[in-house]
Amino acid sequence: MARPKKKTTALKLKPMAGYALIEPVELEKKTAAGIVLPDTHDEKSQRGKVIAIGAPQITDSGKEIKPEFKVGQTVIYKKWGGDEVKLGISGRELIFVKFEDVLAVVK
Repeated sequence: MARPKKKTTALKLKPMAGYALIEPVELEKKTAAGIVLPDTHDEKSQRGKVIAIGAPQITDSGKEIKPEFKVGQTVIYKKWGGDEVKLGISGRELIFVKFEDVLAVVK
C-alpha cells in the first residue's frame, strides 16, 4: 500500500544579505499584577524568534558585517524597524529586519 504524501510546511524564504527573518512573539495580554489588557491595547511586539538569516552584509569599504545572533534564538529588535510580510492563506506574519536593528538576544 502506498504511503500518503507528507505536507511540507518548511518556509522557503532566504533573506538578502544584511537581513534576518523574524517571527514576532505575541505580547502578554496580562500584566505581572494580573491585570488583563483589552484587545484595544494594540502595541507592536519587539520580541521574536529568528527564522532565517541572510548572508553577511558587505559595506562600501569592503568590511563584512555578520549578525551576532543565530537561527532559533529569541531577539529584541527596534520598535519601528523592519518590514512586515503576511504569508499565504494562513496569514502568518513575519518581519524582515536589518542586522543593525536587532538590539539584544534573549537568554
